[in-house]
Amino acid sequence: MTRFSFLIGLTFLLAACGDADAPINSASTSASAARTTSVLSTRQAKQLFGGVGAASNQSPAAYGGYAKGCMAGGVQLAETGPTWQAMRLSRNRNWALPVTVDFVQDLSRIAAREPGWQGLYIGDMSQPRGGPMLTGHRSHQSGLDADIWMRAPDRLTLSRTERENISSISMRRSAGAFVNDKWTQSHHNILKAAAQDPRVARIFVFPGAKVAMCNAEKGDRSYLRKIRPWWGHHYHFHVRLNCPRGMRGCVDQDPPPRGDGCADAQRWVNNILNPPPPDPNAPPPRPRRELTMGDLPAQCAAVLSSN
Repeated sequence: MTRFSFLIGLTFLLAACGDADAPINSASTSASAARTTSVLSTRQAKQLFGGVGAASNQSPAAYGGYAKGCMAGGVQLAETGPTWQAMRLSRNRNWALPVTVDFVQDLSRIAAREPGWQGLYIGDMSQPRGGPMLTGHRSHQSGLDADIWMRAPDRLTLSRTERENISSISMRRSAGAFVNDKWTQSHHNILKAAAQDPRVARIFVFPGAKVAMCNAEKGDRSYLRKIRPWWGHHYHFHVRLNCPRGMRGCVDQDPPPRGDGCADAQRWVNNILNPPPPDPNAPPPRPRRELTMGDLPAQCAAVLSSN
């Protein structure tokens, strides 16, 4: 893409978002470029990325990190496959890098071998070009995150309307300190299979599930290192993949702490059951500032302007 076409593309993008409504001509390109750069850098990134309906016409790439980045050349997980269905289609979040789509399909085939499971219901992945979302997740920005529902599929022929209205099933008890009676050996097996995949960097699940897996595991425990307790994550578990090898510009997840992480998860559970007293000297939480385009890697502007 030439500098001229790149700037023209950004200017038209801003026009579509309500920031420019004047016609473009070559005589005013330089002035428009300066205004475009200035305006784009201060726009809330979620408004721009959340308004794009299709992937960019680029080679697949992740730029930046999971919570401050974007995705070029994303691909769409098919709405329905032999062992999966994408849920909440109205959100248009069944996009990701090819490696993530491949992983989800592979894991769904593993899940389909479990008793009572036909495969997987897949929740949010990424927007068509990644980036910050209009609602919900702070992460899922670089095409390397996927939410997997805890609910064993009833069937894999759900209509679009059914996918909007059906809900997953919570696995937690006592505010997440323990699993409930919906938790099964199959949940353990599917999470274990996901964590043993070398493409996976981290899996987030509620503390009681991690402790239950720690207590139940009698064989190789090394995979438990990747499974980390986190708030929520009792209706689904969150899989985060490593940056694909050689993908420059992609910022990887820090390695998990040493060991299996079971003691840390048990501390979470203990704090749920017996919350420590609040710190009277702790400063009040500050609201998070919305990300602007200036916060994201420079390549994200080209991702937005691509056809």
